[in-house]
Amino acid sequence: MSTDASVPLAKNEDSPRGFAFALTAYLLWGFLPIYMKAVAHVSPAEVIAHRIVWSLPLAGIVLIVLGRTQDIRAALGSPRMLAMAALTASLITVNWGTYVWAIGAGHSLDAALGYFINPLFSIFLGAVFLKEKLQPLQIAAIALAALAVAILALDSGGIPWVALTLAVSWGFYALLRKTLPLGPNQGFFLEVLILSGPAVLYILYLEFGGQGHLYRTGLADTTLLLGCGVITAVPLMIYANGAKLLKLSTIGIMQYIAPTMIFLIAVFLFHEPFGTARMVAFPLIWAGLFLYSWSMLKGSRGR
Repeated sequence: MSTDASVPLAKNEDSPRGFAFALTAYLLWGFLPIYMKAVAHVSPAEVIAHRIVWSLPLAGIVLIVLGRTQDIRAALGSPRMLAMAALTASLITVNWGTYVWAIGAGHSLDAALGYFINPLFSIFLGAVFLKEKLQPLQIAAIALAALAVAILALDSGGIPWVALTLAVSWGFYALLRKTLPLGPNQGFFLEVLILSGPAVLYILYLEFGGQGHLYRTGLADTTLLLGCGVITAVPLMIYANGAKLLKLSTIGIMQYIAPTMIFLIAVFLFHEPFGTARMVAFPLIWAGLFLYSWSMLKGSRGR
C-alpha cells in the first residue's frame, strides 16, 4: 500500500485526470483487504514472494512503454543507488509482510490504524531528519496520535506493534525514497528486481518441497497468487501518474480514503471487535488527522 505525498508534481494545480488516477489507486488499496483475506490460508512469506515476482514483468512493461529503461541501466551501474534501493526494498517487504499477516490474522483494524498514523509519523520524521519546522497544529496532531497509541498499549498490555510497524516502515520508506534519484515507476521496478532473486528461489523451494500453493492446491489459488502482481503493481503505477497531476494538499487529504475503507471493511465485513480502547484511540487519531489536514490546507492557501 502507498500514502507517500512526496511525489514531485509537474504543476501546483489539480487536474480531473490526476484526481481520477489517484482516486482509482486509493479505492484499489481500500479493497485490498478482501483480496488478502482470500489468500489468508497461504503463508504471508509466500504471498509476498508472489507479489514481488509477478509485479516485475508488469513494472518492466510500463518502463518499456514509457521509454525509461535507460534509467534502470544507469541505476544498475551505481553501487550507491543499488544500496539505497536495497534498503527501501527491505522496508517495503517489511511493510507488505506485516500488512498481509495482519489481514489474514484478523488484525485489519490495526492495519487501518497504522495507515491513519502514517502521515503524522511522516511529519515527525520530516522534523527530525529534514529539519522541517513543525506548526503548532502539527505538534498537537502528533501528540494526539501518541496518546492514542499509549491508550491502546495500556489496554492490551503491549505496544500496538502491527500499527506501529506499518507506520514506521512506510514512513522511513517514503523518507529514503526522497534520496533515491529515480522516478516512482523506475524505483518500484528496481526494488522488485532486487527482491525477485530471493523470491523466485523461495517459491521454487516451496513448490519442489510440496508446500507451495501455486500449482498444487487448485486453479483458485493459482489465479490469486498470479494476480498478486496485478494488485501490487497496478495501483502503484496509477497512483504515481495521478500524484504528479495533483496538489500536495489534495493528495494529503485523499490518502485517508484507503485506511477509512480498511476500517469499514474490518468492522462491517470482517466483524473484528471494536472495544472501548479503540473507541477512544481512533477518534483521537481522526482528530489529529483533522488538525494535520487543516494545517496543510492553511499552508496551501497561504502559498
